[in-house]
Amino acid sequence: MRAFSRCPALLCQSQGLVNASSSPQTCVPLPHAALCVDAFPAQPPSGFGTEQAGVRQLESRFLVPGDLLILTGNKVQMPCDAILIDGNCVVDEGMLTGESIPVTKTPLPKTDSPLPWKTQSEADYKRHILFCGTEVIQTKAACSRMVRAVVVQTGFNTAKGDLVRSILYPKPMSFKLYRDAIRFLLCLVGTATIGMVYTLCVYVLSGESPEDVVKKALDVITIAVPPALPAALTTGIIYAQRRLKKRGIFCISPQRINVCGQLNLVCFDKTGTLTCDGLDLWGVVPCDRNGFQEVHSFASGKALPWGPLCAAMASCHSLILLDDTIQGDPLDLKMFEATTWEMAASEDDFHLKGVPAHAVVVKPRKSARQAPVEGIAILHQFPFSSALQRMTVIVQEMGGDRLAFMKGAPERVASFCQPETVPASFISELQIYTARGFRVIALAYKKLEADHHTSALTREKVECELVFLGLLILENRLKEETKPVLEELISARIRTVMITGDNLQTAVTVARKSGMVSESQKVILIEADETTGPSSASISWKLLEEKKHIACGNQDNYINIREEVYDNGTEGSYHFALDGKSFQVINRYFSSLLPKILINGTIFARMSPGQKSSLVEEFQKLDYFVGMCGDGANDCGALKMAHVGISLSEQEASVASPFTSKTPNIECVSHLIKEGRAALVTSFCMFKYMALYSMIQYVGVLLLYWETNSLSNYQFLFQDLAITTLIGVTMNLNGAYPKLVPFRPAGRLISPPLLLSVILNILLSLAMHIVGFVLVQKQPWYSMELHSVCTVQYQNASKLTISPTTPQKTGANGSYASFENTTVWFLGTINCIIVALVFSKGKPFRQPTYTNYIFVLVVIIQLGVCLFILFADIPDLYGRLDLLCTPTLWRVYIVVMLSSNFLVSLFVEEAVIENRALWMAIKRCFGYRSKSQYRVWQRNLANDSSWPPLNQVSYSDMPGCGRAVSYSNPVFESNEEQL
Repeated sequence: MRAFSRCPALLCQSQGLVNASSSPQTCVPLPHAALCVDAFPAQPPSGFGTEQAGVRQLESRFLVPGDLLILTGNKVQMPCDAILIDGNCVVDEGMLTGESIPVTKTPLPKTDSPLPWKTQSEADYKRHILFCGTEVIQTKAACSRMVRAVVVQTGFNTAKGDLVRSILYPKPMSFKLYRDAIRFLLCLVGTATIGMVYTLCVYVLSGESPEDVVKKALDVITIAVPPALPAALTTGIIYAQRRLKKRGIFCISPQRINVCGQLNLVCFDKTGTLTCDGLDLWGVVPCDRNGFQEVHSFASGKALPWGPLCAAMASCHSLILLDDTIQGDPLDLKMFEATTWEMAASEDDFHLKGVPAHAVVVKPRKSARQAPVEGIAILHQFPFSSALQRMTVIVQEMGGDRLAFMKGAPERVASFCQPETVPASFISELQIYTARGFRVIALAYKKLEADHHTSALTREKVECELVFLGLLILENRLKEETKPVLEELISARIRTVMITGDNLQTAVTVARKSGMVSESQKVILIEADETTGPSSASISWKLLEEKKHIACGNQDNYINIREEVYDNGTEGSYHFALDGKSFQVINRYFSSLLPKILINGTIFARMSPGQKSSLVEEFQKLDYFVGMCGDGANDCGALKMAHVGISLSEQEASVASPFTSKTPNIECVSHLIKEGRAALVTSFCMFKYMALYSMIQYVGVLLLYWETNSLSNYQFLFQDLAITTLIGVTMNLNGAYPKLVPFRPAGRLISPPLLLSVILNILLSLAMHIVGFVLVQKQPWYSMELHSVCTVQYQNASKLTISPTTPQKTGANGSYASFENTTVWFLGTINCIIVALVFSKGKPFRQPTYTNYIFVLVVIIQLGVCLFILFADIPDLYGRLDLLCTPTLWRVYIVVMLSSNFLVSLFVEEAVIENRALWMAIKRCFGYRSKSQYRVWQRNLANDSSWPPLNQVSYSDMPGCGRAVSYSNPVFESNEEQL
C-alpha cells in the first residue's frame, strides 16, 4: 500500500483529460458504476472519497498509475488506460478506432515468465487494455467474482490524451500565398518611397510650401500601397464559402479554402467514408465429402437447413445481449440474423457441467425450422485477432455434444482442418468470390470431450483436426458516389490514399473496387516486425497477385501472395500496402526507407489515431498538400494535422475539422478542391488588379507632379468608388469550373508568370500614360492662349477652363484643371476597367467571365459612363470633375490608345502568361525541375532499377536500411505503443 499524498503533478495531469470531456471545474465520477481503488493507510481529505470493505470509492480525477480498479455494472466510461487482470469486459472503442463494434477484452494471462507483459499475450496485447475514452458496456466476473484492472496511464499520456493533444496543439501551418503578399506589399512600400523622394525633389525645387510638400509626399504612400488589398483578397473566399454552404459544406476556417486549391494528395478513411457501414450477407457455400454444394442465397428468404454449418453461424461470434438488444460486430450480427435464431442469457434451470453463470445461450425461434436441439450455450471464446485471422468458440448443445467452432480467413481456417475435409476445388471456388470483391469467411468445427473443463482447454488443443464446413460470402458495398469521385481525383492527378482501422485484406479489396488501385496496377504488401535476433527489426516485400476468373467479366481481382520476380514497369504501376504495426516499425527502424514507401504507399490498414496523424505529417514533410476526409472520432488528429480536414460527421470529428459536410459521402472533396482552386485564382486576379490599379494611379499622379499638378478629390473618388470598388465586389463572383483539370493553379505570388504579368501590364500602362502626357503637350491647340478649345456655344465651359501655360488653382480642393490632368485621368480610369477585363480569368479553374452577369453588366455601365463623360461636353459635369474640354479628335486618340493597350495586354495575357505549353517548354529549356521533396524522390526512384525490392527480407542493421534519414514528429508523439 502507498500513502495517499501523491505527486501534485500527476494529479494535475490526470485531472486534465477528465476536464476535457466534461464541464469545466466539475468532477465527474464514472456513470452507472462504482469506480474503486485500493485502501490507503493515510486518511484522505474531506470529500476525497468513501471507504468501505477494504476499497475506496474515488473520483476518477484522482487516479494515478498503479491504482487497482474494480468495475461493477455496465456503461462505464473509462477515464484512464488500464490493464484488465481479472474478468471479462465488452468495450465500445468507436471513440478511438471509428468502428462502433463491441470488442471483448480478456484478462492478462497469469504466467511466471520474466518477459515483458506485452509479449505474454498469444495475440494482440491490446486485447487486455481498457483504453481511456472507450465505454465498457458489459462486465463479466470470473472466479474472483470481480472485474479488476490496473491503471497504467492517465491524462494526456493515454490513447485519448494523444488524440486531444493533437487537436489542441496541431502543427503550425503557413500558406505561402500570404507570406508572398506581405513581401509584395513591402515592394510596393519601396516603390512608394521612391515616389516620395521624387515628389520631395519636384515640389521643393518648385518652391512649394513645406506643408504642401509633406501632403503630396504622404499622398504617394496611400496611392502606391492600396489599403483595400486585404479586403479584396477576402471577398473571393467569402463568395466561395457561400457557395460551399449551399452544397451543405460548412467552414470554420475560411483561410483554408485557398489551401484546398493546392491539394495534391487526399487521404480517406474507409468505413462510413468510402463504404457503407457494415456488411451485407450474400450467401453461404456448404460443403461435404464430395466438395462444395450449391450456394444458399439468403435473399430468397429460405432458411438454412439444420446442421453443423447452421450451428456454427448461430454460435461462432462475439455478440452480446445488452438491454435485450443484440450488439456486436456487424459481420457477426448479419451472420446470426441469417439463422433466424434468438439470443438469451442462461436460465436458472439450465445447469450443465462447466457452464458459467450468465452464459450466452442461442435458441431457434418458434417460427424457425425445427432443430434437434433446444439451444446452444457459448462456454468460452478465443476472440478474433487480426494477427491470427480467426476466432474460436467452445459451445455446449442442450442435451447434446460439446463442440468447437472456428471462423476466419479461408486459408487460415483450412490449414487447421483435416486435409480430406477440405474440397479439392477450395482455391478455385475462393477465387470466384474474391474476384468479385466479396469478403469470404470460412467455417469449421470439431467435437470435444465433455469431461474436460473449458478453462483447462488451450487454444492449441482446440484448434486442430477440424472439419471444414463451408464458406460464408459477405459484401462490403461502396457508396454510390465513391468510385466516380475517386476517378475524378485520379484523372486530375490528385493522389488518393486509404487510411483505415479495418483489416488489410478488406482495405485492398475496397481499393480495387473503388478504382483507387486500377486493374493494371500491382499491390505490394510490406510487412515489418521487431525481431529478437541480432537485428532489431526486419522488413519484407511480397507481391499480391491478381488472378481473374473468366466468369467474373470485368470484376475485380483475387488477392493472393505470390512469390515471383516483378518487372518495375512504368512509374506509378505499383502501390504499397501495409498495416499500422508495420508503419510503426518502419518509422522507428527503417526511417531511411519511409519516404520511398510513402511515394507509392496507397493502402494503410489497422492504423491507430496516433498513426494516422503521424502518416499525414510524414506526407507533409514530402511537400504534399494533404487533405484528410473521415467521419469518426479516431480521425480527429489526422483531420487537424492535415492542410485541409473534411469531416463527414457532425459529432467529434467536426470539432477538429475545418470543414464539415452534411452529405455523408466524399463528393464534398471534389467540390472543395474546385472551389479552392477558383478562390485561389480569384485571389491572384484580385491581387494583380489591385496592384495594377495602384500603379496606374501612382504613374498618373507622378506624371502630374512633374507639372506640380494632381488629381482632384472627385477624380480620386470616382476611380476608387465608382470603378475599383464595384469591380472588386463583382469580379469575384465567378463560380468554380465543374471539371477538375490535371494541374493546379500557381500557389505563390512570387512566380514567374504572375510577376511577368504584373510587370508587363505596369510597363504598358506607363508607356500609355507617358505617350498621352507628351502628345497632349505637342498638340497645336495646347499652346494657344485660349482658356478653352471648345466651340463658342460652350462659353460657360470656357469660364471654368484655364490656359495650360498659366495654371491657376480652382476650387476648394486645391487641384489643377489642365489638359494633362484631363488626359491622364481618362487614360487611368478607363485603363482600370480594361485591366479588370484582362485579369478576370475563366477556364480552367473558374466559370467563363461571360457567365458572371453582374460583373459584365457593371463593366458595360462603367465603360458607358466613362465614354459618355469623355464625349459629352457637359460644362457642369466637367467643372465638378475638374476636367477641360478638348477637341473631339484628341478624345478619339485617347480611345485609340486605350484600345491598343487593351489588345496588347490581352494578347500578352493569353498568348504568354496563360500559355502553359510555353512555360513548360521554357522549364525544359533551362533544365528547371521541381524542388518538392516528393518530386525529387519520384525522379530518384524512377532511375533506381532495384526498386521496389520483391521477395526480399531486409534487416535494420543492413546498409541503407537504418536511420540514414531521420523523420521525427515534434508536435505529436504517440504513446500508444508505450503502455
